[in-house]
Amino acid sequence: MTRADLAIIGGGIVGLATAWRHIGQFPDRTVVVLEKESEPAVHQTGRNSGVLHSGIYYRPGTLRAANCRTGRQAMVDFCQEQNIPHDVCGKVIVAVDESELPRLDRIHERGLQNGVHSEFIDRERLKEFEPYSEGIRALHVPDAGIVDYRQVALRLAELVTQAGGAIRTGTRVTGIRNGESRVVIEHTGGDVEAHMAVNCAGLFSDRVARLSGVRPDDLIVPFRGEYYELLPEAEHLCRNLIYPVPDPGFPFLGVHFTRMIAGGVECGPNAVLAFAREGYQKSSLNLYDLAESLTYRGFLRLAAGNWRKGFGELWRSFSKAAFVHALQRLIPEIRSEHLTPAPSGVRAQALRRDGTLNDDFLIIPHGRVVNVCNAPSPAATAALNIGRLIVQRINELG
Repeated sequence: MTRADLAIIGGGIVGLATAWRHIGQFPDRTVVVLEKESEPAVHQTGRNSGVLHSGIYYRPGTLRAANCRTGRQAMVDFCQEQNIPHDVCGKVIVAVDESELPRLDRIHERGLQNGVHSEFIDRERLKEFEPYSEGIRALHVPDAGIVDYRQVALRLAELVTQAGGAIRTGTRVTGIRNGESRVVIEHTGGDVEAHMAVNCAGLFSDRVARLSGVRPDDLIVPFRGEYYELLPEAEHLCRNLIYPVPDPGFPFLGVHFTRMIAGGVECGPNAVLAFAREGYQKSSLNLYDLAESLTYRGFLRLAAGNWRKGFGELWRSFSKAAFVHALQRLIPEIRSEHLTPAPSGVRAQALRRDGTLNDDFLIIPHGRVVNVCNAPSPAATAALNIGRLIVQRINELG
C-alpha cells in the first residue's frame, strides 16, 4: 500500500494545479496523483478550445467570477515563467441585430461588476479588429486570450514530480474508505492511504463523490461539443476570437470562432447530449451512462424547457449546412468548403433536479475527502487559483 499526505483523484489541469499548489505551500508533505488514463490531461483539459477567459460573463459573487480574474493573471504569469506559448489577443462579442443590443449592454455591465475592462465598438471599429465579421455593435474585451491547456497541465505534472510528488497513471479508482484519521483510495493498481484526498475526477466527479460517502444533489450530464476547423486558405477570415451574444434562454454559449495557439481556427461548438461520459464520437455509446441521463428528472426538465433550441443543436450535429448557417451570422463569407471536422470535447455539466444548470464551482468536503463536484468554464483559466482554494479547504479541514 502506498502512503501519502495527500491523494488527488484525476490528472486534469485542476487536479495537477492542486498538487502543485499543495507542494509549493507544504514542500515536506507527500502528494500522489491518481489518473486512470495512460497520461495526464487527455479528457476535458486536452479537448477544450484553449481560451483564456476574461470573466465578463459570470454572475458577480460566484466562485467563477471571483476566481477567473485572479486565475487568468496567475495563468498568464505561469506561462511567462515556464515559456509556454500564449497570446492575450482579445476578443469581440458581436451583436448582429437590434434585438441583441440590450443583452450586450447587460454583458458589459456584468463585466464592470467583475472588474473586466471592455469597450463598445461600432461596425467600423469592429472591421478593424475582425475585417470579415458582420455586426451592428460589439464589445471588445482585450484581456481574453489563447493557450494550450494540455501543455500547461503537462508542465504542472513535470513540476510536481520534480518536487517529489508522484503521478500514477492507469489507476482507476474503484472504492474509497473515508475514515476518521485516514482515507484509503482503492484503485486498479493497488491502494493509497492518505491523510486527505481530493476528488478532481471531472466527468466522473459525482460518482467518485458517492464513493467517498456523499451524495451530491446534482448529476453530471455529459454534453458533447462538436467543432470544425477552418482550412488554411480560409484562416484569414478570423484574426482572433469572435463570439456571439449569448441567448439567456439557452444554457450554452453558441458557436463561435477561436484562433488556436498552435495555429488554425476552430469553429463551434454546438452542444448535444453525449451517449457516454467520454462520448467523443456520435457513435460512442455507454448504456449505463445514457440511461442515467435520460431517466434523470433534471435532464428531462431541461429538455422539456429547451426542446426547440436542443433540436437546433442536434440538427447542426448532423447537418453541416446548418452548422455553416450558424457560423455565417458572425462571418457571412464562411462556406461549407472552408470547414473540415475537428476533434470533439465532452463537457461535464452538473445539472440540478429542477432542470437548471449549476453554473458555478461546487466543492463539497466530506470527511477526509474534498470533492470538486462541478468545475465548469473557466476552470482551466482559473485552475491555478482553484488549486489554491482547494488547498485552503484542505487546511481548514485539518
